[in-house]
Amino acid sequence: MATNKITSLFNIEYPLIQAGMIWASGWKLASAVSNAGGLGIIGAGSMYPEVLKEHLQKCKKATQKPFAVNVPMLYPNLEEIMDIIIAEGVKIVFTSAGNPKTWTPILKEKGITVVHVVSSVKFALKAEAAGVDAVVAEGFEAGGHNGREETTTFTLIPMVKEKLSIPLIAAGGIATGKGMLAAMILGADGVQIGSKFVASNEASSHQNFKQMVVDAQEGETQLTLKELAPVRLLKNKFFNDVTELYTKSPSKEDLINLLGRARAKKGMFEGDLEEGELEIGQISGLIHDIKPAATIVKEIIEEFEEAKKQLPTF
Repeated sequence: MATNKITSLFNIEYPLIQAGMIWASGWKLASAVSNAGGLGIIGAGSMYPEVLKEHLQKCKKATQKPFAVNVPMLYPNLEEIMDIIIAEGVKIVFTSAGNPKTWTPILKEKGITVVHVVSSVKFALKAEAAGVDAVVAEGFEAGGHNGREETTTFTLIPMVKEKLSIPLIAAGGIATGKGMLAAMILGADGVQIGSKFVASNEASSHQNFKQMVVDAQEGETQLTLKELAPVRLLKNKFFNDVTELYTKSPSKEDLINLLGRARAKKGMFEGDLEEGELEIGQISGLIHDIKPAATIVKEIIEEFEEAKKQLPTF
């Protein structure tokens, strides 16, 4: 595969990035994706500082290739997390859910490549102004926490591309080589894929959750809890409880009380499919089996190359 802005920026073989997902992307998944030629990401969002440190050290032993860490900036121990990332010599950091101005200059000063995740043109431009090296523009098809604007990937990517001069990574609703090619034709320099890697052997999420992702059909996820932080979830008992509460015009406090603590951990990590929060993308309807991460990377790239060959026939 020819080098491009993203493969050059991260020094990787393919412009394919595994998303940093809470409760799913520990060192095993990140190192497997990096070893297969993509960019693996450790999702720090579900890790205490000491746990992150352990994952970083294990990942460095498991791969000689570049890997990254995703840091949601809503994190309570943010300073401690960033100190560990710097001390452990992490070379690439993806930030999300916060102001990129806060940490970008500090990380860049340490020689770290910084990427920020956004869901709109406005925030893509703010990230560029903050000095990030690339932007992930994520459409509302994506799993987990999401943009309030509900802009889909197909409309978001060309709109961001039109205004942005730094490299652009597309995310949301991409799980195949054809999807990857479509995103790149629309202007992306690479893609970030989450849901497909949840259904991998190496994902740290619970087997029950992986199986539910594989069994999910079209229409079985929905964006909810916009008043707190919009999140796309599989429909289960907890989701139905949220929907039921909305019929009573709840206050923000009512929603917070229902959500409680560690709801995502309960669902995705502990495998409680009834009471847990099960974050996954719309593309789960196209995911039919659980495979090794290296196989997923290989199949996506093979399909990408095959689809590229078919283009002249159109």
